[in-house]
Amino acid sequence: MKGIAINIEPAGSAKIAIMSTLNNKHIVIGITGGIAAYKSADLCRRLKESGADVRIVMTDAATEFVTPLTFQALSGHPVAVDNTGDNADNDAEAGMRHIELARWADIIIIAPASANSIAKLAHGRADNLLTTLCLASEAIKCFAPAMNRVMWHDLSTQANCRTLVDKSWFQFGPASGSQACGETGPGRMLEVSHLLTSLEQCFKSGELQGLNLVITAGPTYEAIDPVRFIGNRSSGRMGYAIASAAREAGANVTLISGPSHLQQPESLSFVAVESAEEMLQAVLSTIKNCHIYISTAAVSDYRVENVAAHKIKKTEDRLALPLIKNQDIIATVASLKTRPYVVGFAAETENVIDNAKNKLIQKNLDMIVANDVSSSATRTIDIGFNSEYNALHVYWAQDNHISGEHYFDVAAKSQLARQLIAVIAKQYKLNKTQHAKNTA
Repeated sequence: MKGIAINIEPAGSAKIAIMSTLNNKHIVIGITGGIAAYKSADLCRRLKESGADVRIVMTDAATEFVTPLTFQALSGHPVAVDNTGDNADNDAEAGMRHIELARWADIIIIAPASANSIAKLAHGRADNLLTTLCLASEAIKCFAPAMNRVMWHDLSTQANCRTLVDKSWFQFGPASGSQACGETGPGRMLEVSHLLTSLEQCFKSGELQGLNLVITAGPTYEAIDPVRFIGNRSSGRMGYAIASAAREAGANVTLISGPSHLQQPESLSFVAVESAEEMLQAVLSTIKNCHIYISTAAVSDYRVENVAAHKIKKTEDRLALPLIKNQDIIATVASLKTRPYVVGFAAETENVIDNAKNKLIQKNLDMIVANDVSSSATRTIDIGFNSEYNALHVYWAQDNHISGEHYFDVAAKSQLARQLIAVIAKQYKLNKTQHAKNTA
């Protein structure tokens, strides 16, 4: 998919309201050399007000216009400065900073984007921290050109911008008006209010516009007595991120969640449950008009057969608790006569791929998302339960046979969620088309 060039003329100093779409987003602001860098300070402040978590990356040239200390104070985080020149930080940790930020970011915006930086990015140069970060990241990328009107009109600059848009970058502006050089014309960086509006639009793909999604997330708790339960380590992060990504893609989302400490996502229907039985009943009550069902919840396979009416006292050295199997929620949904497109998750500690493929076929699912939740001393970053990061291997089926796959490398769960939603949307539409042909 290509990016898009957005041109908005400034409309005075009008302010806009805080936008929930940017809430909890991981945003990297890349600042290159140009007088418009002073606007980036306000951009950082306004993004923080909108609930975003912001990191700043500056080129050496940018530090000549605004100091890193200014952005550290505004963002609340240390500023990453170019890894070349006098400001270089050559320790091992800094050497991998571009990978860390690349995985962390939901979106990268270069503002201001100088003609020189645009040229580097267009041609895949990676000669400083900012360009290396952009090349290494699968996050949404956008740039806000800022330069003299003659530089803007130069054929090379125009060609470089088209190249970035063709590479799925989003171009914001430039605007037209008076410039620091004393001339008037196109080349000004967009005003901050318009940059915020443009950033918000980047998260609205419309890929699931009008579709009804039911998503389960988090753990389930099975009572032992009034104060104790059997549970698991699921935090719900992946499911909550998928629910937010689906909502951004235009879906009508119902999120059914087991106990979680996460903040409830906005602009969707939310159902809180505790046990597997409660989750099953919540799913069955909402599944009738559902187009896509995504089961990310870590549902307890078993429950205590006889829940004690009062707290069990510690009187014996051993305690036996007979368990009985819970009804398999996702298999139940997949077996419905009129069923939605069914996406399951397989959180495994061993034989991850084989177990996921078996689950996909045995339970008659349309898609399975496998992730390794085992502990590994060789990983440089924790993934899976209780982590903000994950890595996913996705398989989908046609006529109960595996027909395709896609691997997502380690990245923030919020970033993975949007990538996964794009794959689900594509496969859902292909599945629907194939079904229509088979029934014609």
